[in-house]
Amino acid sequence: MTNDIETLLTTLYVKIDDELGGPQWTGRPPVLTDSELVCVAVAQSLLGAHWLRYARKHLTGMFPYLPQQSGYNKRLRAALGLVKRVIRMLVKSSDFWLDDCWIVDSTPVPCGMSRPTVKRSDLAGWAGYGYCASHSRFFWGLRLYLVCTPAGMPILWALADPKLGEREVLAAILEVEAGVAAEHEAILLISDKGFASKDFEKRLANYGITLLRPSFKREKQRYGEPMLKKVQQLIESVNDTLKGQLDLEDHGGRSYAGVAIRVAQRILAMATAIWHNNLTAAPVTRSPIA
Repeated sequence: MTNDIETLLTTLYVKIDDELGGPQWTGRPPVLTDSELVCVAVAQSLLGAHWLRYARKHLTGMFPYLPQQSGYNKRLRAALGLVKRVIRMLVKSSDFWLDDCWIVDSTPVPCGMSRPTVKRSDLAGWAGYGYCASHSRFFWGLRLYLVCTPAGMPILWALADPKLGEREVLAAILEVEAGVAAEHEAILLISDKGFASKDFEKRLANYGITLLRPSFKREKQRYGEPMLKKVQQLIESVNDTLKGQLDLEDHGGRSYAGVAIRVAQRILAMATAIWHNNLTAAPVTRSPIA
């Protein structure tokens, strides 16, 4: 196998069609199938702003029919559940599903830059104001909480109001996705100091999760802390992949469904790239560029 866009999309299409199959349509089936829709969504994330022009010129053999932008966006917004299923399918189909070392962090997903936008946005009541410490700036939008392996393969993720506490959001994610943690034993979860709490660590222990985080100045050095120096930048590099190569902050969503599917689309593209690079034994696993 080779690392090119057509090989990646073909491999993904076969994987989706074999494992998930096609829906049972009661009426006339759509010209663009669900499997093709997911592949087009990945192509859009990897190819950037001019993806449709590129697809109409170079990918007509794979997609004989491509809908207009408005029709495509409508189909994509309705496919959030399907995209989530495909992400989980790719994770479970890779070696990274067996990795019992996870990393968690949150990153801003801005949704507006001006006060008038905030007032009239359909996201009002869901999005909110937050502060990004790494860039020393305030933003209006959401926070993406991502639990992934050191290689960057996404295990769990969620969007939340930036005013919510990090521990509160992670606890909710683990409660909803309790079955994921149950399939692993002795999980080591690496985080920053924002997730520090004795009560929270006891709560994590109920899921078989041990929290590894930096110690505060008033604390003694925690067990396993020296290894943090080697891995604490991994989650930042994953966020940089989502933002720098997959344009997470330029998602263009203007509604709840629009933002959710555009964020999921980028996580899907990263998961697909990692899954495919692992299959092809690429030297850098988390590389959409490859």
